[in-house]
Amino acid sequence: MQPEKKDKMTFKEEIQRRRTFGIISHPDAGKTTLTEKLLLYGGAIHVAGAVKSNKIKKTATSDFMEIEKQRGISVATSVMGFEYNGYKINILDTPGHQDFAEDTYRTLTAVDSVIIVIDAAKGVEAQTRKLMEVCRMRNTPVIVFVNKMDRPSRDPFDILDEIEEELKIEVRPLSWPIGNGTDFKGVYNLHEENLYLFHPNKQTIEEGISLKLSDSKLEEEIGESLAGTLREELELVTGVYPEFRKDEYLAGKLAPVFFGSALNNFGVRELLHCFLEIAPSPRPSHAEEREVKPDEEKFSGFVFKIHANMDPNHRNRIAFVKICSGHFKRNTNYKHVRLGKLMKFSSPTAFMAEKKSIIDEAFPGDIIGIPDSGNFKIGDSLSEGENLNFKGLPSFSPELFRYIENADPMKSKQLAKGIDQLMDEGVAQLFVSQFNGRKIIGTVGALQFEVIQYRLLHEYGASCRYEPINLYKACWIESQDSAELEDFKKRKHQYMAKDKFGRDVFLADSAYMLDMARENYKNIRFHFTSEF
Repeated sequence: MQPEKKDKMTFKEEIQRRRTFGIISHPDAGKTTLTEKLLLYGGAIHVAGAVKSNKIKKTATSDFMEIEKQRGISVATSVMGFEYNGYKINILDTPGHQDFAEDTYRTLTAVDSVIIVIDAAKGVEAQTRKLMEVCRMRNTPVIVFVNKMDRPSRDPFDILDEIEEELKIEVRPLSWPIGNGTDFKGVYNLHEENLYLFHPNKQTIEEGISLKLSDSKLEEEIGESLAGTLREELELVTGVYPEFRKDEYLAGKLAPVFFGSALNNFGVRELLHCFLEIAPSPRPSHAEEREVKPDEEKFSGFVFKIHANMDPNHRNRIAFVKICSGHFKRNTNYKHVRLGKLMKFSSPTAFMAEKKSIIDEAFPGDIIGIPDSGNFKIGDSLSEGENLNFKGLPSFSPELFRYIENADPMKSKQLAKGIDQLMDEGVAQLFVSQFNGRKIIGTVGALQFEVIQYRLLHEYGASCRYEPINLYKACWIESQDSAELEDFKKRKHQYMAKDKFGRDVFLADSAYMLDMARENYKNIRFHFTSEF
């Protein structure tokens, strides 16, 4: 179970003991609660915050933006690292809310595996389905945690059928619930052949009872009828589901399933221990130039997220960098590939939600924060000299648009700076109309408009208002035929805009208009993501 502890680990051992994963789910399935309980095991927090049913009071360790505390939802991805049993664990807690899906898609490029949390009463929900598609595209290994077993829930076999059907992946239960709701008695751990009895409202960590299914002590512990049911159900499980094979899990073809209650810290230990045993250590990353292996000597990494104002008292931005290869050292010159210049970082940080600590070194799989004064954008690469461009960090074509206007003429500078920094985070996209020079904000979800307005006011002291604009899609355009491109831009002048990087964007106001443009201009390519 435990990697060898030595005074000084070798570079390869440091890589082997790392586990970097994301936790994804539909809103309210209990993802943030599970994150908090994992931190409890790592000793990173010492008492679990009793999460109130009143969402306004809910402040879990990983939700640190003011608007998250008010809404009780995670809107920014948090990064947390901790040590447990000789492993270094890096968790990325992602927003469950679909309006922030883009942030989650990008986060999934920085993880080696994923834990999906599913509500035992609701089963697989829309947002989970979408996120699973992203995991499937990248063959990311997934483990499923069926949460809230201590509430009335659906039959476990039904839930497993639904996971297979909806998420299009084979499943294999590695723990099994005994009863549910008020009759929930515990779980039997198939992986370790242990019985864990459920005691609600425990904020502590408990040990299991080592029990074979054939042991007559089972009756003493859970009563005759439940013991009989458990044996029958487990016989069925063994008959129906494939044996757990680690290579199938690592290839993203088979998902182990665990049952429990994150709120009551139950079933989390089995999940964590099995996860550490089977989950992959850092895997190779794909750059446009070549595949980058974690154990290469030279450092490389990419920015997958930028967060402004981690500390509202200081106007600072932090670029989150996933280390892909090599050994990162503080105060060492590294090449910023896009700008082609060398930079050194005197205060790189590691995270424990909003608590940050300065680190001297980091290894593949780690996520570090680099204080940024505007040098970075999402997708930027850092290396020890080689030109590497990591791929798979797209901005999607927005679906909702509004004009953004200054509501306080005295604060136009603050507003411009605020919009600039928030757009760098990838919260939304900014387009400047070539027709009237007005600024247009495009987002994937409606809640983002509210978040932008709130953050501009509270973090930059700038108030804005929105005005409606009727648009269907934003498309990035390019063509080898410069005459045709010029003609298109002239004719569609009132629908042309520039994005933040000065690229041409066509703002179509209807599907018909977009189809006609494609029909009439055969040599122009219309792109729906910014990565082309």
